Amino acid sequence: MIRKLRIILEMIKFEHTVFALPFAYMGALLGALVMEDRLPSWAEIGWISLAMFGARSAAMSLNRVIDKAIDLRNPRTKNRALPAGLLKSAEVLLFIVVSFGLLILAAANLDPITMKLMPIAVFFLVIYSYTKRFTWLCHIVLGLTIALSPLGAWVAVTGQFDAVAWLLYGTVALWIAGFDIIYATQDFEYDRNAGLYSIPARFGIAGALWIARSLHIITAVGFVALFWMTQLSWLYLFGALLSIALLFYQHYLVKPTDLSRVQTAFFGMNGTLSVVLFLFTIADLAVLSQW
Repeated sequence: MIRKLRIILEMIKFEHTVFALPFAYMGALLGALVMEDRLPSWAEIGWISLAMFGARSAAMSLNRVIDKAIDLRNPRTKNRALPAGLLKSAEVLLFIVVSFGLLILAAANLDPITMKLMPIAVFFLVIYSYTKRFTWLCHIVLGLTIALSPLGAWVAVTGQFDAVAWLLYGTVALWIAGFDIIYATQDFEYDRNAGLYSIPARFGIAGALWIARSLHIITAVGFVALFWMTQLSWLYLFGALLSIALLFYQHYLVKPTDLSRVQTAFFGMNGTLSVVLFLFTIADLAVLSQW
């Protein structure tokens, strides 16, 4: 059982939780600060962490089950656990049920509106895996899905929405969509040959990279706009500017004629970006706000 669980965690790339979890914590922190002039409790942070684990585990596992046949035919993904026969679909489905159970348990212990909005979150967690079959906007749908983490955390501690919450949601959504487009350049030829939809398959690698850059320019504007729309001060702004530098460094790493550093750009730069921005947000609240 331990071995199977280890394979499942490897299959869903558990370490990629670093992309969304820091922003979920940012959503909780900023929501409590902006709406209620407080910090979230440790209990709220704990339940948000459990909700994140449940939601991401369920979504990624569903993606692997839904895409099993596609992954089997793709040289880049044919050695994943399901197409390689290391796991059975029934085993992964059981893990999905448990993961959704953890998500529901966590939501039940947060603000009541969290449970009411649960069907919307579940819809996005399920539908995004199918979008590559009918629209090249699949990257945007993925961004809108993962960006529910900071928006959901905001609502989980405040019970309400705010303009800052939507700004954070849109900013994170475009950031994720941008780097997912970069990641998808690896499957450019396969997607075209298999009739799958993606921005690289639709616009070519060079066009896709320009679209990713455009989305990340808007992301950069969003990071700075958070400084102007909240009580955050110069320490957050410094972290935002550093994150923006990391954001655009990944575009330096990846060129239409050289995709050899896509993995470095995808995980290294983006994983670092989310942690850096979160740490500077924490430092801003702790040092300058003296909380």
